[in-house]
Amino acid sequence: MTGRSLRQRYTIVVLTTTAAALLLSALALLIYELRSYRSAWIADLTTQADLVAKSSAAALAFDDVRAANENLALLKLRPQITAAAVYNSAGRLFASYVASDSDALGLPARPAADGHRFEGDNLQISQPVEQNGERVGTLYLTAHYDVGGRLLDYLAILVAVTAASLALAAVIFGSLQNSLTGPILALAQAARDVTRRRDYGVTVRKVSDDEVGELVDSFNDMVRELGAEIDQRQKAEAALRAADRRKDEFLATLAHELRNPLSPIVTGLEVLNNPAASSDAQTRARERMIRQLRQMVRLIDDLLDVSRITTGKVELRRAPVDLVAVVREALDAVESIVKERGHRLDTRWPDAPVPIDGDATRLVQVVVNLLNNAAKYTDRGGHIAVWVGVEDARAVVRVTDDGIGIEPPLQDEVFELFMQADRSLERQRSGLGVGLSLARRFVELHGGTIELHSEGLGRGATFTVRLPLAATAEQAVASSPSPPPGHAKALDVLVADDNVDLATSLGDVLTSVGHRVRLAHDGRAAYDAALEAAPDVALLDIGMPGLNGYDLARRLRMEPRTRNVVLVAITGWGQEADKLRAREAGFDHHLVKPVEPEALFALLQTSLDRDSLRAASS
Repeated sequence: MTGRSLRQRYTIVVLTTTAAALLLSALALLIYELRSYRSAWIADLTTQADLVAKSSAAALAFDDVRAANENLALLKLRPQITAAAVYNSAGRLFASYVASDSDALGLPARPAADGHRFEGDNLQISQPVEQNGERVGTLYLTAHYDVGGRLLDYLAILVAVTAASLALAAVIFGSLQNSLTGPILALAQAARDVTRRRDYGVTVRKVSDDEVGELVDSFNDMVRELGAEIDQRQKAEAALRAADRRKDEFLATLAHELRNPLSPIVTGLEVLNNPAASSDAQTRARERMIRQLRQMVRLIDDLLDVSRITTGKVELRRAPVDLVAVVREALDAVESIVKERGHRLDTRWPDAPVPIDGDATRLVQVVVNLLNNAAKYTDRGGHIAVWVGVEDARAVVRVTDDGIGIEPPLQDEVFELFMQADRSLERQRSGLGVGLSLARRFVELHGGTIELHSEGLGRGATFTVRLPLAATAEQAVASSPSPPPGHAKALDVLVADDNVDLATSLGDVLTSVGHRVRLAHDGRAAYDAALEAAPDVALLDIGMPGLNGYDLARRLRMEPRTRNVVLVAITGWGQEADKLRAREAGFDHHLVKPVEPEALFALLQTSLDRDSLRAASS
C-alpha cells in the first residue's frame, strides 16, 4: 500500500475485510442452504409419503389394486417424484408408478428398510402403510432434485451479490452506513421471528426507495406469500384428513348397514327350511325377509343415485305431476315403518291438485327420504305431520316431527353427503347419510329449494320443500300408476341367467302364478331353447357365458321364429347408457336386479297385446 493515501488504504482495508467477510458468509450460507435444502427434500417427500400411505391404506386393506394405482398416478402432479410403489404386507409389489419422462432405474423387487436414503441427486423413502394401527404394507418413493443446477445458481447469485456489495460499499461507505445497516438489521430480526416463532405477520418498515427499500418490499411480500401458502397447505391437509376420516366412517357404516338385513334373511331361511316350523313362523320369516331385502335394495339404489349425481348422469323425466299424488304415493311407501314405530301421522292437503312439472319417481323419492328421516329420528309413538299446499306462488311440502331435533351447528351440514347426526357405535338409527343429500340434489334439479328448521335437541324438526308450480293448472296429472291387472292367461317364458339360484327362483315365482317356464344358464343354451320352441317372453341376463345377452338378442331378432318374441333385459347395470345399449340390441324392456315381482307381472301382462307392446317400445 506504499504511495497510497490513507483514504485509499482505509478503503482497501475495508473492502478487503468486507470481501473476506462476504466470501466467508457466502460459503456458510451456501453450506447452510444446501443442508436446509437437503432437509427440505426429506421433509417434503416424507409429508408426501405420509399422505399417499394414508390414502393407500384402504386400497391395501380391501385388495383394491385399481384404487392404489389411481392414488399413485396422482403423483404425476409432482414432477420431482420419478417413481413410486406400494408393497403388501408380504413384501410383494401391489401397485406402482413411474413418471413417463423418468430415466429412473427399475423399482426394487422388495421394499427396503423404513427411512430415507440418498443416491446422488436421488432421494428414496420407504414408509410403512398402516390401517387401524396395524401395518398393511410399505410405500416406496424416489425423487430427483437438481443439486448441481441449484449449486451453480447459488454460486452465481453469491458472486453477483458480493461484487455488487463491494461496489456499493465503496460508493456509499461512510455517510450511508446507517441507512444500510438499519434496514438490514430489521430484516434479520424479522427473519429470526419468522424462523423461530413461525410468525408470518411480521413486516419491516421501509425507510428508503433504493435497493434496500426494494429488499424490504420483497421480504415483506415473500413473508406474506409464504404465510398464505402455509395456511393454504394446512387447510388442504386438514381437508384431506377430514375426507379420509369421513371415508373410513362411511365404509364402516356401509358394512354395518348391509350386514344388518342379512342376519334376518339368513335366520328366515333357516325357519323356512325347518319342517317343524309352524306356518305362522314361516309367514313371519317371509315377511321379515321381504322387508330386509327391500331395505338392502333401497341402500344400493341410494348409492347408485349418489354415483349418478356426482358424475352428472342424472336425467329427469319431466311430465305434468300432481304434488298431492306424489305425497300420497310416498306415504304408501313408508306406511310400514310408521306403523312399526307406532307414530301418529297427520296429513293435510287441498282438494284440488297442486300442479308441478317434474319427475314423479324422483319427487316420490324426495318425500320418502324426508318421511323416513322423520320416522327414524322420532322416538316410538311420536307425531309426524305432512302438509301440502301453495305458498307465494310455489308448491310446498312440509314434513314436521317432534323427534330428537338437530343441534344448530349441524343444521347446515345434514344435507352433506355421508353426514350422520349420530356417529356413536350404539346409535339406534340406521342409514348411510345419503338420503337428505339426495333429496336436496333432486329438489335443486327441479329448480326448487329444501330447508330445515329445528329449535335444537329434543325440539323436533321441520323440512320444507318448495317447487315451481306448473305453468297452468290444467297440467296437473296424478302420477301414481294404476295397479297392474290380473293375468288373463298363462305365457311361455324363457328365463336365461348363469346364476342358477336366481334363474330358478325367478322361474318358481312365474310358475306360481300360472306361467310356463323354461330355464337356461348360458347364452347358447338359451338360443337353442328359443329356436326349438319360440316363447312369448324371454327374460335374458346380459353377462352370460358363451353368448352375452346383447348378442343373443340380436340373433333372436334375426330369426323369423323369434323375431316377435318380447325380449326383457334383466341385469345389474341400470345406467341410461346401459338401457340405450339394450334397446339398440333389440330388447323391448330393461329391468334392474333385483326385480320386483309386481313390476315383472305388470310387464308380462302387457305382452298379451303384442301390437300395443311393440308400439309402446318403438
